[in-house]
Amino acid sequence: DISAYIPTNVISITDGQIFLESDLFYAGIRPAISVGRSVSRVGGAAQVRMMRQVAGSLRLDLSQYRELAAFAQFGADLDRQTQARLGRGERMYEILKQEQYKPMPVEEQAVSLYVAVNGYIDSIATADVVRFEHEFLDLLRKEHHDLLIQLREEKEITDEIETALKQLTVEFKKDFVS
Repeated sequence: DISAYIPTNVISITDGQIFLESDLFYAGIRPAISVGRSVSRVGGAAQVRMMRQVAGSLRLDLSQYRELAAFAQFGADLDRQTQARLGRGERMYEILKQEQYKPMPVEEQAVSLYVAVNGYIDSIATADVVRFEHEFLDLLRKEHHDLLIQLREEKEITDEIETALKQLTVEFKKDFVS
C-alpha cells in the first residue's frame, strides 16, 4: 500500500486513480485493479456501513497477498502462516469474482465478504469456493430471506445479525464439507 508514503497534498491530486494490472486480467480477475497502487480517499465513505464492516481490511489483505504471491514464485520454503495467508488470498479473489451480467445485491455481497474475511472458507478447496458461495447464498434466499431483508434495511451487521450469520455459516459449512 504505497498511499501511506505519499504526502496528503499529492494524494488530493491523485485521488481516484485506479491502476490496472494485465497479470490480474489474464488470470481472470476482473476488474484487474491493483489494490496496492490504486488511490482513493473517498471509497470507504461512499460505502454502506455493513460493507465497511466486512471489507475494512480487504484492501490491505489483498495487497499483502499479491506481495506474498510474488515472493512465493521464487520457490522459497514458506512457513504455515505464510501458506495460510496465501490460501486466504486465493480464496478472497475467488469470492470477489462475479459472473458477467449478474449484479449482486449489496447485502449478498456483504455476506460473501463476511464469510471470506472471517476465515469460514479457509478450509474450503479454492476450486469449491464459488460453489460454496452460490449454495450458501441460495440457502439464505430460500430459507433465511428475513436475514437478508434485515441486512438490507439496517445497512449494518448488528450483533444479532452477526450471531445468526455465524451460526448459519458454521452449520452450512458442516453439510458442505461432508
